[in-house]
Amino acid sequence: MDVWTAFQALILGIVEGLTEFLPISSTGHQIIVADLLDFGGERAMAFNIIIQLGAILAVVWEFRRKILEIVTGLPTRPQARRFTANLVIAFLPAVVLGVIFADLIHEYLFNPITVAVALVAGGIIMLWAEEREHVVRIEHVDDMRWPDALKIGFAQCLAMIPGTSRSGSTIIGGLVFGLSRKAATEFSFFLAMPTMVGAAVYSGFKYRHLFQASDLPVFALGFVTAFVFAMIAVKGLLKFIANHTYDLFAWYRIGFGMLILATWWFGWIDWDHVQP
Repeated sequence: MDVWTAFQALILGIVEGLTEFLPISSTGHQIIVADLLDFGGERAMAFNIIIQLGAILAVVWEFRRKILEIVTGLPTRPQARRFTANLVIAFLPAVVLGVIFADLIHEYLFNPITVAVALVAGGIIMLWAEEREHVVRIEHVDDMRWPDALKIGFAQCLAMIPGTSRSGSTIIGGLVFGLSRKAATEFSFFLAMPTMVGAAVYSGFKYRHLFQASDLPVFALGFVTAFVFAMIAVKGLLKFIANHTYDLFAWYRIGFGMLILATWWFGWIDWDHVQP
């Protein structure tokens, strides 16, 4: 592993870790940063699968007590069974639509311009969701019912458009559907576990021919970096939402998206050459 490759892996691992669970679109940032670093092709596809697993491991570790409580409570506690059922219900729409449309989306929408438009549009929707009158029906994730989970599951499907943000879709969807800010954020984290692991397993099997033993050091560096920075992001977000709205992230999305569009419009960066 040469110095430049190590630098690419380190930067992309940091980007994945910091953005995966913030409502600013990790996929969008990965597409843009990878293009700027000239890190693409089949090797990059396999690398992204690995670093996403590093990020999800951070959430598993952060919520390990809650996960253990749910798993051990399944035989005896109705609350644990209801929470698990809600996760399964919320997970299913992404499974069905992802299998049907994943290849088409990857072929036609994985480019910086789509990302920029989705960032701006998502930021505007986020501001609207925060400014509207927020009637809280559900204070805690354990109080959710299956229709609430299903609606959030469909909201998550919007994240198949790169730049939309999986966490942003589920969190804002939760706010619109009556969850408290804390409940919406925590459910987004828990829903990320089966969604991201399922996507990684599916992609890993589909593109298994891309994994080479010689790439192990690069993948390991990206995996560890993504894990560390995802831990920082998750802890920071949970503290942040205790006293703040999501307006800061909305304005960041709008500003970043407009910057990308400006560089494209004025020809400062040739984004049109990007290939999925």
